[in-house]
Amino acid sequence: MEWSLRGAELADVETIVELRAVVMRPDLERLGRFDEHRVRQRLRDGFSPEHTSVILADGAFAGCVTLRPAADGRWLEHFYLDPGVQGRGLGSAVLRELLARTDGEGVAVRLNVLQGSGARRLYERHGFVVEGEDAVDVSMVRLPVGRAV
Repeated sequence: MEWSLRGAELADVETIVELRAVVMRPDLERLGRFDEHRVRQRLRDGFSPEHTSVILADGAFAGCVTLRPAADGRWLEHFYLDPGVQGRGLGSAVLRELLARTDGEGVAVRLNVLQGSGARRLYERHGFVVEGEDAVDVSMVRLPVGRAV
C-alpha cells in the first residue's frame, strides 16, 4: 500500500472526529467510559491542525496523527487508523517516520494509551516504555535512539 502524510486542515476535523469515535469505542466501552458526545467533543476542543497530519493510503483518507511540541519533547496524540487499513503495517510505517524525525531532533516522545488497548503493543515494539499508569491510561515515553531511560 502506498501511503503519505499531508498537513491537516480545519475542514478535516469532522472526518477525524468520526474516525476517533469508531476506533476508540471498543476500548472506551470496555473501560465503561464511552460517551457518544464526549468522544467527539474532546477532539474538537483540542484539534490543532498545525501539528496534525492526515494519513493517506492509496490516495484515500486512512487516519491521522498529531505530534505536538512540549517543553520536554513531543506528545504523540490522536493516532487513529481506519479499521480497514489496520493490521497491514501502516501504523508501524507512520510511527517509524515520525520517530525518525524526533530522533533527528534529539527529543523524547510521550503518549497516553488506554488500559488494555492493542495499540500499546505497537508502541512497545517501537521502543516506548511505561512511565506511569492509572485505571484508565498508561503513560509511555520513548527517548531518542541512543539515550537511556
